[in-house]
Amino acid sequence: MSPRRARRPRRPRTPAWTATLTWKAAVFIAVMCCALAALLGTLVHVSVTGQTVRDAREKALSRLTDVTRLYEAGEPLPPFAGLDPDGLPVRLRELTARGERGTTVADHEGRPTMWAAGPADGHALAVRVDHSLGAGTIEALDRSIVGSSILAIAATLAVGVVAVTRVTRRLHATAQVARRITAGDLDARVDDPRTKDPRRPQDEVAAVSGALDTMASSLQRKLQSEQRFTADVAHELRTPLTGLSAAAELLPEGRPAELVRDRVRAMRGLTEDLLEISRLDARNETVDLAVHELGPLVERVVRASGTETEVRIVRDATVETDRRRLERVLGNLVANAHRHGRPPVVVTVDGATVTVRDHGPGYPEYLLASGPQRFRTESGGKGHGLGLTIAVGQAEVIGADLVFGGAGQDGAEGGGGAEARIRLPEYVRFEETGPAG
Repeated sequence: MSPRRARRPRRPRTPAWTATLTWKAAVFIAVMCCALAALLGTLVHVSVTGQTVRDAREKALSRLTDVTRLYEAGEPLPPFAGLDPDGLPVRLRELTARGERGTTVADHEGRPTMWAAGPADGHALAVRVDHSLGAGTIEALDRSIVGSSILAIAATLAVGVVAVTRVTRRLHATAQVARRITAGDLDARVDDPRTKDPRRPQDEVAAVSGALDTMASSLQRKLQSEQRFTADVAHELRTPLTGLSAAAELLPEGRPAELVRDRVRAMRGLTEDLLEISRLDARNETVDLAVHELGPLVERVVRASGTETEVRIVRDATVETDRRRLERVLGNLVANAHRHGRPPVVVTVDGATVTVRDHGPGYPEYLLASGPQRFRTESGGKGHGLGLTIAVGQAEVIGADLVFGGAGQDGAEGGGGAEARIRLPEYVRFEETGPAG
């Protein structure tokens, strides 16, 4: 039996807010302020400490010179001087033993003291100077440096965060507009005031906002041009197709006449689909909402399709929707399942969710990744790729969620095939209740 491999402990995920530009800018500002405050504080501390110690050393050496004259003259020494006094630092004793003079700072009776000592007849002649004032000055300076640094860091951080937040707020607004454009709202614009006046200097955010607005305007013009072209072509084809249809009915019965009528019907269907897509693209469709029982509505659509489609009602539901548009969506899904899939085709009603499933090769990868595309089919069957496109557009108009997937996914039955699932907003009845008595 092979030993189990020890699982590596998962690294804890950092909070999402740590990835924001505001947080990163705040950390950067705080680190730079701390580094600058530490550098300046160290320079000031070293400079003031050095000057204070130099002044105390000069004073101690001056006293040592005066005391040396008194000692050589045989006069009494002052209280702050003496031969081999108690508390004299060892370092100064060793220095005077070599015949040298020196100074050092050490504590004497709990107070900072500057000592100065020199050789005198094999002894150490020393003087001391109280260094409490200088040490207190340095400590007070250090406290002032720390306090002022904290205040400066806090003020700089607050100002920096406010400035960065103004920039990030504009970036968030630009990103929001980009998401609206992606969702299909081509009228969305950032309208940054810095981009409207060419004489006004622009920063990088204004340049991005202006570029996004320009791109959205260009994209809107191109899409509107394509929509007008599609609608115009479909309208222009209607008249000659009507004439062709009438002429085809006058042809003598036979195979040629049947082929002509079949192609004319296909052209008329394609023209109607193009007109419907152009109306959906214009996004000015209105819905006629009403309350319907979903199970009977689905059964009616399947009967009207004239196909061998099984209907399973697991749980019926009441929905508020546009019946005509929902029938169009379901009819296209059923027709697509028979045209590109293989039987049996099953339509299942489970609450406010309707599933259309076939047992064919399934939807192509491009459709599962990015949705249906116009005039593109890969199953080898007839069609122009407009049926599913219309189904998606009509589902969006009635507020339904249409999802394409493979059978056997998301808890569906196995066996392969394609599965389209449409979720409708369920209608909820509020029962009237009498007053409590």
